Amino acid sequence: MPRRGVRSIKPSRSNAALVIAWSFVSAGAALAQRYPTRTVKILTNSSVGSTYDIFARAFASELSDRWGQAVIVEPRPGGNFMIAGRACADAAPDGYTLCALSGETLVYSEFLYKEVPYNARKDSAPITNLFFNTQALVANATLGVKSLKALIMLGKTKPLAFSTPAVGQRLFMERLIRDNGMNMVSVPFSGGGDAIAALLNGSTPMLFSGGVNFPPFIHSGKIVGLAVDSPKRSPLSPDVPTLAEQGYREKLNRNYLGLVVPAATPQTLIARLHDDIVAVMNDPTFRQHQMIERALEPTTDTPQEFAQFLDHDRTSFEKILRDAKIGPQ
Repeated sequence: MPRRGVRSIKPSRSNAALVIAWSFVSAGAALAQRYPTRTVKILTNSSVGSTYDIFARAFASELSDRWGQAVIVEPRPGGNFMIAGRACADAAPDGYTLCALSGETLVYSEFLYKEVPYNARKDSAPITNLFFNTQALVANATLGVKSLKALIMLGKTKPLAFSTPAVGQRLFMERLIRDNGMNMVSVPFSGGGDAIAALLNGSTPMLFSGGVNFPPFIHSGKIVGLAVDSPKRSPLSPDVPTLAEQGYREKLNRNYLGLVVPAATPQTLIARLHDDIVAVMNDPTFRQHQMIERALEPTTDTPQEFAQFLDHDRTSFEKILRDAKIGPQ
């Protein structure tokens, strides 16, 4: 029985909530301090041997050296880029599953398909945009075109075929065709190797794809570089003009590879991951050999900046689809 004049104090709900919240913060800080203590996995949505897969493995090796723990790459391609998105959403939010995913998984699936087995907005937390992947529009030399303007003129007079594995670039080409009254059709391919083979043999004489694939063929004269989608000319093909130089200044949804984690990952751990990842990405040797020489433009923005970029990419992509009258399938 309490003494007279002394009140019995009961913890309020708000105080209890503060205690619980503080315990989560403390646990997250402790986890970040000792992280990692075991193997870390990087889920990707790319196929083995692709540009993104090669980068992810080099990146994993650098992280492994930095952390003193194994870092393995686990490709989850297929399912219209949605298999990897679902696997990332289902992973434990403890920092031991990182997800290196392209815009197809992080943004575009939401607008292209009626049934998506995850919610990219709610199921993942951004760490950083690792890079943009410069795409180049090229043509087989036998077409006889030396510029994008010449291609447009030719496309008005004869049927042509093109291919592009990237969603943003395909939509750009379809707008170009529609706005200029061109007679061109898109030809799908199951892989980049098949598309390049068709470009070189002339059966599909135009390709809008990763810029790293083309410098040897441009230098040999087998193909002609018509445009790159980067803000500046690519150091791999400095003679190929940008789209902006040729008057195309509308926003293009570019190819990128972002790093995210499951949504409930503690913010303290996200901050630790971001600092270590930026350190790897800013290493001059890694930056030169694993990105610049592969036509990849390093970004390493903050989690907040990457979140804002994803929101902008969603808004832009949704508008492009609405203007093109394309709905989810």
